[in-house]
Amino acid sequence: MKQLLLVLALFGTMTGFAQTKKSKSMLQHVVMFKFKDDAKPEQIEAVIKAFANLKNEIKEIKAFEWGLNNSPEGLNQGFTHCFFLSFDSEKDRDTYLPHPKHKEFGNLLKPILDNVLVVDYWSKK
Repeated sequence: MKQLLLVLALFGTMTGFAQTKKSKSMLQHVVMFKFKDDAKPEQIEAVIKAFANLKNEIKEIKAFEWGLNNSPEGLNQGFTHCFFLSFDSEKDRDTYLPHPKHKEFGNLLKPILDNVLVVDYWSKK
């Protein structure tokens, strides 16, 4: 009986460990910006700060990160800034898209935006 309990306890521990090691798939919303040539650095900085702040204003955004292109390949077609937003579901993403705070952000962005590229995908390991 003690052996059976030990095996069950060990199995439960291993199963719990496997579940914590297994990460949940997230809906990734990738946004890349190409800014107008006359966009001022302080305008771009204001856009970055406003975009990052959306995570504090829209509860459906689970994670946010961004970075500057530094690829040596020269294939970025003028896109310099890349942003990743993570969502638990398509419903959460669909709530974010028309959200008033997202629309407000778009109004700040429009005057200095030359082009935008958006790709959504479900993350896989």
